[in-house]
Amino acid sequence: MKKFAEIFRNRSFTKLFLANFTSQMGSTIGLTAFMFFLLDRFSSQPVYATITELMYSLPMLAVFFLIGVLADRMDRQKIAVYCDWVSAGLSLLLIAAIYIGWMPFVFGVLFLRSAIQKFFFPAEHGMVQGILQKEDYTTAAGLNQLVMSLFMLFGNGLGILAYWSIGIYGAILVDALSFIVSALLIHATEVPKDARLPNGAHKLSDLNIKMVFKDFQKGFKYVLSSKLLSALIIGFFIFGIVNGGFSVMPIFILKYKLAPDTYEEYSIVIGFVFGIGVLIGSFIASLLAQKMKLYHLISVGLIVAGSFTAFASLPNNIVLYLALLFVSALALPLINIGIGGWLPSIIDPKMMGRVQGLISPLNMLSHSLTLAFIAYSFPAILSIEVLYWIVGGCLAIVGVFYMIVLPKLAEENQTTVKESAIQQGSL
Repeated sequence: MKKFAEIFRNRSFTKLFLANFTSQMGSTIGLTAFMFFLLDRFSSQPVYATITELMYSLPMLAVFFLIGVLADRMDRQKIAVYCDWVSAGLSLLLIAAIYIGWMPFVFGVLFLRSAIQKFFFPAEHGMVQGILQKEDYTTAAGLNQLVMSLFMLFGNGLGILAYWSIGIYGAILVDALSFIVSALLIHATEVPKDARLPNGAHKLSDLNIKMVFKDFQKGFKYVLSSKLLSALIIGFFIFGIVNGGFSVMPIFILKYKLAPDTYEEYSIVIGFVFGIGVLIGSFIASLLAQKMKLYHLISVGLIVAGSFTAFASLPNNIVLYLALLFVSALALPLINIGIGGWLPSIIDPKMMGRVQGLISPLNMLSHSLTLAFIAYSFPAILSIEVLYWIVGGCLAIVGVFYMIVLPKLAEENQTTVKESAIQQGSL
């Protein structure tokens, strides 16, 4: 807690942290309300709920080659501000699309809004890396995990409550207001020039197609040049499978197995239990990160979370299901804080946007493929239990893989850094 208090003394970080919080809120409440709106309106067609999640993930595949280059070449602060303002406008357009009721138009607006939002996080992460010291990265990762746990705890509940109390239009209006608050916070933040423009000033007209693809290629080569970074990024493909599965599996197991008549109410309970687990796990992981090697933290988290996710498919009793899901949630922050605290320390600040520009599409590719697979196979081919086995197995397999390879790669990376420092000193 002392480290959390110290990091918030940095006013620039505090404003960016709050902006990230409100921007995520703008992405969560309306989307959750919209999913339940679709489940109510098209209860016999669960594919619509899956398509909604696809509209969140698929846009990354359309803009992945641009987001990292823009975050490294253009003003990161302006990118984040413009993303929020445009997202707010598109939220208002989404209200009009739902009122008209033409689903292709609705999904098209969702796709466009999601595409714009993909530019926000590489720019925001780059600014945070530039305003913090290396020893604060793990603490910042812990705080981001706390934010994530709060959304897990209250996100679905807030979305459902908003849907019940102010309707789908009111819920999406809350989205728009959240984006506006985020934009104002970022605009008011003092960000050092080196953090905003790590590679110098560029105009939008400078970014021709040749330059964009050349920069993207540099980012790809940079990742491949580091075995440690490459190994971590392989894991992000698996994490996309997990995120894709978890975005719909809890609702589906309630609606089609555990609580078909009361799945909406129990979805709030699942969000609460899962969020409490992640919240407690965040404090535990933040403490363990000060005493354990980060690669041990990541491996243990993956194996425990994967195993208990698979076990959660077995019970027919909802209380036992919630207990198993709680243990899985308890382990997830070990993964996120371990990776979130490690990556900024091994990535050159000038390359952060392009590395994020590779991580995010890889994650979203597997996320989208998983959702497409679920839309095609569930419930016609695969049962909900098999989906849980696939997701849990993926987590556990990556955990074993990391347990084997990460210690050696971390040692090799540390040796390389020391040798580079000695060479620079001799020069």
